Amino acid sequence: MALHRVARFADVSENRGLEVRIGDTKILLLRVGDQLRAYQGECPHAGAPLVEGALCNGRLICPWHKAAYRIEDGALCEPPSLDSLTRYPVERRDDDVWVDEQPLSDAHSPPADDDRTFVIIGAGAAGTAGAAALREMGFGGRVLMIDREPDAGYDRTVLSKFVIAGEMPPEEVPPLRDEGFYREQRIERINGEVASLDTRNRTVQLKDGQALSYDAALIATGGTPNALDVPGADLQQVFLLRSKDHAQKILGAAKPGQRAVIIGDSFIAMESAAALREFGLEVTVLARHAVPFAKQFGEAVGKAILARHVAHGVVFHTEGEVAQIEGSGKVEAVRLDNGQRFAADLVLVGIGVSPATGPFKDLPMEKDHSLKVDGGMCVTDGLWAAGDIATFPLNGQPQRIEHWRLAQQHARIAAANMLGGDEHYLDVPYFWTWHFGKNYDFLGHAEDWDEVEFKGDPNHPPFIGLFGKNGVVAAAIACDEERAMAMLAERMKQPLPVDEAWRLIRDA
Repeated sequence: MALHRVARFADVSENRGLEVRIGDTKILLLRVGDQLRAYQGECPHAGAPLVEGALCNGRLICPWHKAAYRIEDGALCEPPSLDSLTRYPVERRDDDVWVDEQPLSDAHSPPADDDRTFVIIGAGAAGTAGAAALREMGFGGRVLMIDREPDAGYDRTVLSKFVIAGEMPPEEVPPLRDEGFYREQRIERINGEVASLDTRNRTVQLKDGQALSYDAALIATGGTPNALDVPGADLQQVFLLRSKDHAQKILGAAKPGQRAVIIGDSFIAMESAAALREFGLEVTVLARHAVPFAKQFGEAVGKAILARHVAHGVVFHTEGEVAQIEGSGKVEAVRLDNGQRFAADLVLVGIGVSPATGPFKDLPMEKDHSLKVDGGMCVTDGLWAAGDIATFPLNGQPQRIEHWRLAQQHARIAAANMLGGDEHYLDVPYFWTWHFGKNYDFLGHAEDWDEVEFKGDPNHPPFIGLFGKNGVVAAAIACDEERAMAMLAERMKQPLPVDEAWRLIRDA
């Protein structure tokens, strides 16, 4: 044991962590009463400095993407991280704090002492989180993951933010888990597509003829980008963006100085507009709404993001519907039904996604072809669903929400219930979106609100806004207010009066 004196006990506050270093290793000290804990200083998910996170209800919440860890032992509570925190031995000697530079050993894969087989259909955010959670929760049986893509699950959120901006090569997109994890945890990955599912006999039929039997199964197939149904939509320079392969094709076609037309003003469309503009293309957005994101973020923030795009040279048009993509062999222009024509070298379509539930037609479905689940993510006996494909009860209302972190939360709940638990979604939906160097955090799911108030100006971050309904916070939006939003991510799990929320923000 090599102990290092790193701080005085009095330096460690009870309401925020203290970052110390041993060589190049960043370590976060937390105080729990008279007890100390020492954890890795950066979030395992994306490397956020945990010292800038919030401590609330016995949890440490990451400032960037709101992963949550139990302060007592560093155990993972909420994604998008898939790992608990590495813990270091720590001692208090009088008023001095000493930490060992060698971390405590990690838990290993559960013993193979269970004869059950669990099948996970899909290996994206939800599927990977589900597989990791099963092992974390002690399941020792077989875990089979069926993946449509040849690569293991990866962080899709960076594709529209950084990859097509030329800031992150496709081959450097972070995997959700490396190959060593699947090997060590005995998670078997099968590259293939599902043809059908027989819930009565609990079998999954693959298109290549394989039949897999299961004791419990999780469907986590995500969404399929909606294609444009107009003449010329099949031209080679018309793109969707959902996968690394899509991003690679966009980068192969895009060159600085070219003209890109983005069809739609979804989050993927708007992030892609910013990314391609950063890459040096002339970008025109054919938007469906006068103010993007107004439904989710309200008019003030929607207008601020729109102004940010315009200030960076993105051109917006909001009148007319796309009638045709013109070109002979390659894209030349996009023509609208009102006769307007926009010259283009490439077109990116961002008009939403549909649940990828084609092989599951016999299951109970909603009108949008999502799968109906109960509060524990169960579809029917022995079968669960998570993520973009699941319509689940939220605050008493059926909702389908296409958030990366929510998909992972769904999967962790499903995993617990596949093992006999009785978990339900009791959290607050959260997502983030990136535009020209600024990250916007959003908490909640407000269909409507009767008050909105800001600290700061949405046009000039930092700012934070609260949307209230009947005096209670329904949602929050912020830019450059990470610690306050981390605090709200935990505190909004219970009804939070607006005035109390402002006190929390003030003290964050």
